[in-house]
Amino acid sequence: MEKKEWRTRGKALLRSFSALEKGRIEESIHNQLFLSELWDRARVVAVTVSLPDEWSTKPIIEQAWAEGKKLVVPKCDPKSKTLTFYSLKSYDQLESVYFGLQEPNPAIAEAVSKEEIELLVVPGLIFDHKGFRIGFGGGFYDRFLTDFNGITVSLISKKQLTTQLPSEVFDIPVQHIITEKKWLIM
Repeated sequence: MEKKEWRTRGKALLRSFSALEKGRIEESIHNQLFLSELWDRARVVAVTVSLPDEWSTKPIIEQAWAEGKKLVVPKCDPKSKTLTFYSLKSYDQLESVYFGLQEPNPAIAEAVSKEEIELLVVPGLIFDHKGFRIGFGGGFYDRFLTDFNGITVSLISKKQLTTQLPSEVFDIPVQHIITEKKWLIM
């Protein structure tokens, strides 16, 4: 199967969860993250602002704020296909951009260097047991991860896990995957 087909399959899978099932999975994956040593040690945590079909990142954002961690979120540059992360101290610092995405407003949020980020929650649709993933397209995260030295983790349902995905030389696997049932270390 090609990446495009995997992507279509992954989007359909995320939409297929009932609200109840989605809520149970989110509670499990968030709790596992918050009880982990990775979370405990990280002072600077990076995460996207999720869309309705994705696993909610609101609990992650708010837990980071509650614990006094520096929470950073990405802004995409569609022309260069790059990510720049900005410190987020309030939802008021977000603006609506293309496709309904909520991203930091650079006029009122402070940019953060890649080197400062200690824990990066990487989004994706389908993952394999080596940590490779099919994302939403565009390669933004693969570009960002090429020289990223922090820890990467993805939070997914076990249904998003498959044996093997097609990968290319520029694809970078995540280091940890948390599902509602287990923790995988690559």
